[in-house]
Amino acid sequence: MIQFYCPDIKSNPVLPESDSQHCVRVLRMSEGDALEVVDGRGMRYVCRLLEAHPKRAMVEIIEAKEQPLHWRNEITLAVAPTKLNDRMEWLVEKLVEIGINRIVPVRCAHSERKEIKRERLEKIAISAMKQSLKATLPRIDEMMPLTEFLKTVDSEQRFMGYCSDEFERRLLARTAKPGLSTAILIGPEGDFSHEEVASAISSGFTPVTLGDNRLRTETAALVAVTTIHILNQMSFPKLG
Repeated sequence: MIQFYCPDIKSNPVLPESDSQHCVRVLRMSEGDALEVVDGRGMRYVCRLLEAHPKRAMVEIIEAKEQPLHWRNEITLAVAPTKLNDRMEWLVEKLVEIGINRIVPVRCAHSERKEIKRERLEKIAISAMKQSLKATLPRIDEMMPLTEFLKTVDSEQRFMGYCSDEFERRLLARTAKPGLSTAILIGPEGDFSHEEVASAISSGFTPVTLGDNRLRTETAALVAVTTIHILNQMSFPKLG
């Protein structure tokens, strides 16, 4: 199944240029052909192609279907972007595939990357949403200081993964509870500073470990989010 993305389909039923080109020039769809379109807000539309224009393909909505998320608790990942852009892009793609509500790039004391290209990450997220047959696009925040993120997070359970043994850590898989909104904080390649760990703990974050392996930032982030999904699927198999 191939699905297209059109965020304003109800008010402006014209596919974006990239989707129009894929629809008309790559797939060679013609007027009258049926196609499925998602709006990134949880709705999937069965449509008919009205105008097969390679830059502005127009569609007609035939049926609208709500597609709920396959996980019940909201998951937020705050992560210090990796030094190499392609690793951060890979992480966003995989997070969208397995399921995520919000991605927050955070700037830490030891961060090697001080800025991100948010529009590029959103394009990758859109592609991953379509390819994994989801209808909801996760929120990707602008990069913010860690201190700012700590002031805004309101998740029911909060976990902070890092490498140092300076603070006592628990195993995430044995600490997290299923069905609760969850925030996960993963630091940069140089790890969090002592002050950052202390500040996160005072903001309600529980220090955790992901196991005995030493992981890259992007790997640790993906493992942490996957762990939360697995716990939920074991407890609520009908949603899994």
